[in-house]
Amino acid sequence: MHNLDSIADKLLGDLAARNSARDEALLSSRKLIRCCADAIRAIHREEKDGASQLLATAREAAAEIRCKLAAYPDLYYAGYTQDAMKEYAEARITYAIICDQALPEPAELGVETAAYLNGMAEATGELRRRVLDIIRHGQLAECERILAAMEEIYGILVTVDFPDALTGNLRRNTDMVRGVLERTRGDLTMAMRQGVLQQALQSLENRLDSLQGRQ
Repeated sequence: MHNLDSIADKLLGDLAARNSARDEALLSSRKLIRCCADAIRAIHREEKDGASQLLATAREAAAEIRCKLAAYPDLYYAGYTQDAMKEYAEARITYAIICDQALPEPAELGVETAAYLNGMAEATGELRRRVLDIIRHGQLAECERILAAMEEIYGILVTVDFPDALTGNLRRNTDMVRGVLERTRGDLTMAMRQGVLQQALQSLENRLDSLQGRQ
């Protein structure tokens, strides 16, 4: 037992280092989540440049997390860290689709598969919000484009048939996406029908005005 004190010192030193890395990663995770939330708000306000800057800051925060936890993979794969990475994926995917850009690759974001898939799923909620926002301005063609993207996302997610332990409970989020998609499709269909009806009424009104003018 002559080496017990030495072993204890090493163990305590490891725990102290892990705790320090964990605390730093928690701060970076909070920063990442905050930047992503602010970026999504900027996207909905159509402040593209502001959103792009916030996403750049988010990218730095995500890199900080990976760097600080590189020596501690068990901490990197902890729930709070992967939740933050999921938020990052959601923000970047939302930005790409609304701005009609190519989706960022998981490797480009440095995000694990489960976090990326769940971020993709949760992005559909933001896409629904976008559709509802621009329906009021009559941008129906843009609404159809975004709805088509939502349908493609659901089409991918529904094929992911792996245990929840591997996918981060993706099945639950996929069910959520189906509901969001159905409601959005219904809202857009109703708006398009109302648009057709308004056009028909306007056309009828114009014809009546023309006939009255001839009299």
